[in-house]
Amino acid sequence: MTKKIKLKISARLYKKKQRRQGFGAEKHCRFCGAEGQSSYLDYKNATFLRNFLTERGKILAARISGNCSKHQRELAGQIRKARVMALVPYSAAQF
Repeated sequence: MTKKIKLKISARLYKKKQRRQGFGAEKHCRFCGAEGQSSYLDYKNATFLRNFLTERGKILAARISGNCSKHQRELAGQIRKARVMALVPYSAAQF
């Protein structure tokens, strides 16, 4: 039988592996837990919807906001409705 040689991981590859695994805590969807929270998901609640927009007016990604895919799609639809009704801007104002 031949011995298997265990290779030593370089510091660069170790750091890359750690970045891939992530350091932060797991994100949970804020709408899945309580039924009362999903009532906030309404196009008329513009101040709440602005929490999910960047300063440029883009919709935050689910990986950043921590929403599940079901609620992220619903949230994006409500933001689009609010944009059509002119409650939320399409983009940042340029002066």
